[in-house]
Amino acid sequence: MQNKDFQLVLLSGLSGSGKSVALAVLEDSGYYCIDNLPAHFLPQVAEFLAAQGYQRAAISIDVRSGHSVSSLPQYLQALRIGGLDVRLLFLEARTETLVKRFSETRRRHPLSEGQRTVAECIELEREELSDVVDFAHHIDTSDMRANTLRAWIKLLVGVSRSEQLTLAFQSFGFKHGIPLDADLVFDARALPNPHYDPQLRPLTGKDQPVAAFLQAAPAVQTMYEDIRSLVEKWLPAYREENRSYLTVAVGCTGGQHRSVYLVEMLGAWFRAQQTVLVRHRELHDSRLL
Repeated sequence: MQNKDFQLVLLSGLSGSGKSVALAVLEDSGYYCIDNLPAHFLPQVAEFLAAQGYQRAAISIDVRSGHSVSSLPQYLQALRIGGLDVRLLFLEARTETLVKRFSETRRRHPLSEGQRTVAECIELEREELSDVVDFAHHIDTSDMRANTLRAWIKLLVGVSRSEQLTLAFQSFGFKHGIPLDADLVFDARALPNPHYDPQLRPLTGKDQPVAAFLQAAPAVQTMYEDIRSLVEKWLPAYREENRSYLTVAVGCTGGQHRSVYLVEMLGAWFRAQQTVLVRHRELHDSRLL
């Protein structure tokens, strides 16, 4: 690649998972964006954009590429070997969520040929993209709000590639489902719950009164230390796998108090050691469109 400063973000994932929202965020952030590029054109297009002096570009490649999408991991590796700063983001969601979105928008699934239901199309799409999943950073948009996805995309592309691994801590509510993108999941529902205090109920784990309530409970400190110790112990093993991201998810019932507090504490501890992202799935207002 002639342009050493060229940065490329590849977007892939399931239809209806929010790729259009993500691509729009990147375009608004100054990326030159291409939607629905056939995968076999990726090497030539990346070479052209770098040679033409583009600094940042984002390309969406998904099942609409046909069988060539299965070769995306090989193209990705070749670009990286060539010295290109490239990362792959994979958006996904639960099948029932995707079916609901297609029903609400009345759009046809790209794999629909009149012989398959939407659910069958989604499962076929998962199968056809299975070779891509292991090479990407996952984002589960099942219960995600539009503002959350926009914020996460901005955070992810803003992380320096000089770091070998980015550690993402995510809070969530079990009543909304476990995030599909989580690598490690911890359950904080056994801890004292601020929800039952009327004064604390409308607050979150980021607020000082809730933090004081949880700090006073020995079990909370014990769980925090246990999670911190386990992540510290196994982090070198994940680094040795040459992973770009590791997502640690902490859940409580609603994803508002206990899990938020623990994620904030963990993020603050590990931020002194490496690149850290802190995300709270349930603390945003507008639904994903």
